[in-house]
Amino acid sequence: MIFAPSDYLDLNHTEHRMLFENAVHAWDALKQVTSYLQFRLKPQILGRMIGKPFISNAVYIGRGTVIEQGAMIKGPAWIGEGCEIRNGAYIRENVIIGSGCVIGNSSEFKNCVIFDECQVPHFNYVGDSILGYRAHLGAGAILSNVKLDKSEITVPLPGGGLLPSGLKKFGAVVGDFAEVGCNSVINPGSVIGRNSIIYPGTVWRGVVPENSIVKTSQEHRVIARRD
Repeated sequence: MIFAPSDYLDLNHTEHRMLFENAVHAWDALKQVTSYLQFRLKPQILGRMIGKPFISNAVYIGRGTVIEQGAMIKGPAWIGEGCEIRNGAYIRENVIIGSGCVIGNSSEFKNCVIFDECQVPHFNYVGDSILGYRAHLGAGAILSNVKLDKSEITVPLPGGGLLPSGLKKFGAVVGDFAEVGCNSVINPGSVIGRNSIIYPGTVWRGVVPENSIVKTSQEHRVIARRD
């Protein structure tokens, strides 16, 4: 099945694999996040606070996770063990974060699933998206989740044509070990394969096959200044 969860994500690296049990396509799990947290979340804070970050009642935080002052976690949210939630992180509704993750300064998260050991450390937006095991977003990388005309998001098929996602809000599926370079914008309905790299400063929409590199070229002109 094209775009199956197992083609992009190692489900052994999340304790929330139940989200994907009935998923035909990887992004189908996003439709289940709200109800999953409603029924399974048991609020508890087992990690360590530095200062006084804002944490709402509907939040679970695992052992060894450090939440720095200035972070805001509105919930519902489930954060695993051994994570760093740094100053300025904004975790909104319906966010699931695995263990060993870095969630960084001025980064915003909404309705997303983040697998273990993922790093989203600087000035990022992750909306309605799934990030695989050890995926990494460079500073300023944005996963945009809504089309300008607010219509249903489609995913380009490798052989041509468009596959309806069934979602009006869907950013990207970023496979295990994938790297998205600094200041890249990943447009709605993108699927990035395992071990792939997207060059810094890229604007992308579509499907990146696994083990691929998306190169972005710029033309520069250096001219003399005039007085």
